[in-house]
Amino acid sequence: MDPLDDASEPSTILRSISTADALEIAVIVAITIAAVILVERGLPAVAARLGPRARILVLPWVPVFRLLALLLAILLVLPIVVEPRTESLIALLGAGAVAIGFAFKDYLTSILAGIVVLFERPYRQGDWVRIGDVYGEVREMGMRALRIVTPDDDVVTVPHGRIWDSVVRNANDGSPTLQCVADFHVHPEHDAARLRKVLGDAALASPWVDVEKPIAVVVAERPWGTSYRVRAYPIAAEDQFRFTSDVTVRGKALIAELGVRPATAPVAEPAVG
Repeated sequence: MDPLDDASEPSTILRSISTADALEIAVIVAITIAAVILVERGLPAVAARLGPRARILVLPWVPVFRLLALLLAILLVLPIVVEPRTESLIALLGAGAVAIGFAFKDYLTSILAGIVVLFERPYRQGDWVRIGDVYGEVREMGMRALRIVTPDDDVVTVPHGRIWDSVVRNANDGSPTLQCVADFHVHPEHDAARLRKVLGDAALASPWVDVEKPIAVVVAERPWGTSYRVRAYPIAAEDQFRFTSDVTVRGKALIAELGVRPATAPVAEPAVG
């Protein structure tokens, strides 16, 4: 019989495990678990003491260290349970690589994307992003996926692999604040210059506005009326919805005081036929 065929038999690939071997494996597993717990709890604690900037830089490395600890444990356990022969290792690694390749193709793709994210940084913890139809704050970044908390307080897990085929929109890109937009649509017959100033004042009067950032009111004429977009920045990114709602309420009240009529949506004509 061919020695290579012989080496592929389970009885020749795997070693008989003694009590000492089992104890050694148990020690390796225990140390790995302790190391993972230390990394997952220690690094965030250290980052919290160093400040927000350090937190953004340190926390993405938690899944990397966790993966390295697991890989090291596997490398230490393999020589204990596998016969240290070239034929045995080739047979085992070949079969394992094929199985893992088919079973975890998408998983490995997401891990590779996670490594790319670590260096390209299209998003980071604390950013407000839109990936596909999901919008929210990035609360946690793992090696395979990130967790986004939406404005409705839903936790959505998005694999990093989505960056290969989806556009990632980052609203603040590491900044503590982001731009908000409040839309108003009115009848075209009005004093546009006055209304534009009034809507800018409405944003400036909000208690959530960041007065150090610019406030812009963009006007556009539509077939059905005039559109106003008030663009401004809240003090903190998490205040964006309070800020937009406050500006909208103030703007509607001021529009009513000026006697400006709301825009009328065009009525679709019935099809002829």
